[in-house]
Formats: sequence, structure tokens, C-alpha cells
Amino acid sequence: MFRIETEVDKERRSVLEERLEATNTGRSPAMAALNGTPAEDEIPLQLWALDDSDELVAGLDGFTWGHWLHIGLLWVADEHRGTGLGSRLLRQAERTAQDDRDCRYARVETWDFQAPDFYRKLGYEITGRIDNYPPGVTEFTLAKRLA
Repeated sequence: MFRIETEVDKERRSVLEERLEATNTGRSPAMAALNGTPAEDEIPLQLWALDDSDELVAGLDGFTWGHWLHIGLLWVADEHRGTGLGSRLLRQAERTAQDDRDCRYARVETWDFQAPDFYRKLGYEITGRIDNYPPGVTEFTLAKRLA
């Protein structure tokens, strides 16, 4: 018999993560090959665009892992959209990931009302789609091979 609990528990989550990683490594030669390499760890990657008064006007938050750049957040203030600032941030993140962290690919998730066309213009291809996530919205996963 098992007892099921519903609670946030950072310690148990850490154990869960370690056990899943051990299972994955044991079952996948590709995952095992990451062990002991710089690509084994998630390394944060953040870029910030500040105006003359040090106000945040754009930013990118992501991480690198497994030879991939994962873009989690990319935001540009309304008054700076269309100026190329978002593209500059994304390209810099891609260069850093490729040149400094040996990443070969990049990926991002975005909703239909956000920026799928922006990413497609920069060479990303739609690789996945989830309709009604949340209801009435479509989420896209896009990926790009870096150089």
C-alpha cells in the first residue's frame, strides 16, 4: 500500500531529480555521454538591455544544457519593438551558447499571440504545437540548428 501526498517539498524534489537522472543515464547512451562534460549541467544565460537611465527595456533569460540553448523568456518593451533589439538579444544568446558553451541547437516555446513569426524570421522552425494550452491559445515549440 502507498500513501500519496500533495505538497511542495524541495528535498524530495531533489531526490526525485537525482533518481530520474540516474535512470535516464542508465537507459540512454546519449544521456550517459553527457556525464562529466560541460553540457551536463544547466548553466543560466541572461542578457539585459538597459536604456541611458539604466531602466530595463529588454531581456532574455534562458540556459544551456545538452548542447542546446533553451530560451525561457524574451521580452522587449513596447516602445522598442520593431527596432531590432529582440533580434540582437537572441543572436547574442545564440553566439554565446555556440561559441562559449558548444551548443549546436536552440529552442523556444511561444504562444500564438506572442512571437512565432519573430522566431521563424530568425531561422527557427516549428517542431511542435499544442492547441488550447491554455484554452483558446496555441503554444508552439520552435527549434534552430546553430551554424
